[in-house]
Amino acid sequence: SGRRLNEPPSAMYVARVSGIPTMAKLPFQETADGLDAAFVGVPIDTGTSNRPGAFGPRQIRVESALLRAYNSGTGAAPFESLMVADIGDVNVNLYDLKDTCRRITEAYRKILATGCIPLTMGDHTIAYPILKAVAEHGPVGLIHVDAHADTTDVALGEKISHATPFRRCVDEGILDCKRVVQIGLRGSGYSADPYEWNRAQQGFRVVPVEECWFKSLAPLMAEVRSQMGSGAVYLSFDIDALDPGFAPGTGTPEIAGLTPIQGVEIIRGCRGLNLVGCDLVEVSPPYDTTNTALTGANLLFEMLCVLPKMKYL
Repeated sequence: SGRRLNEPPSAMYVARVSGIPTMAKLPFQETADGLDAAFVGVPIDTGTSNRPGAFGPRQIRVESALLRAYNSGTGAAPFESLMVADIGDVNVNLYDLKDTCRRITEAYRKILATGCIPLTMGDHTIAYPILKAVAEHGPVGLIHVDAHADTTDVALGEKISHATPFRRCVDEGILDCKRVVQIGLRGSGYSADPYEWNRAQQGFRVVPVEECWFKSLAPLMAEVRSQMGSGAVYLSFDIDALDPGFAPGTGTPEIAGLTPIQGVEIIRGCRGLNLVGCDLVEVSPPYDTTNTALTGANLLFEMLCVLPKMKYL
């Protein structure tokens, strides 16, 4: 088109079914050099405890062919604001989760060193090694949207799984615990108060799903923005935060969850924050081949639209 920045091709001129399915049909490049933001896949499911979904990043990319250049709801113009591309997948070790975490951290050090903000797809195990790279210059705030707290200490004798990432982050001083909020937590637990460690011992703000029912979450996000301040913030969004009626294709579904509207409100409520990375995790295509991945693709687009330096038309 002659534009300086990358942009999704218009379906008026390029058929959506054509070409290699990169995220939003953006150009692929092998590194993050020269990019302001990049979509990244981490195709593992070896940290999951229920349903597998290693092909989540691939299916999200397929469904993202419906994405267009502008956010008509907010006026965000991401492809007039940032240089964005799909940089493919981290080369994971399918047989060794610890080695995969090492590979992820190394890959993200390289991405972050270029000044690029990563938007990642995978399972929730990946948040820990990504945040290890993100926090190398100091602890970061966290907005965690999920049905589960993911602060288990040990699962089946192992310290690393999709149930443990934020416990490991606390152990290693990666998180600024006064700037951590967890939204949408719910489900049966192994104790009467499964979030006591988070609240009482670490100082996290925990927003159980019951506090979200039947209301807009815009007022909550105003409070969250105040809590996060001007420091670095990472946004981690597990698709199972949404009710499985909307997003059944996930590993550990819990009833009575958030609506997609509330999910969008949370992400749009991050506008103005110093976001240094985002993820959308736990999409499991075998349990829903299209709708969940489509929702994930749109939530990733919403994340792109609230990154720093965004123009609003």
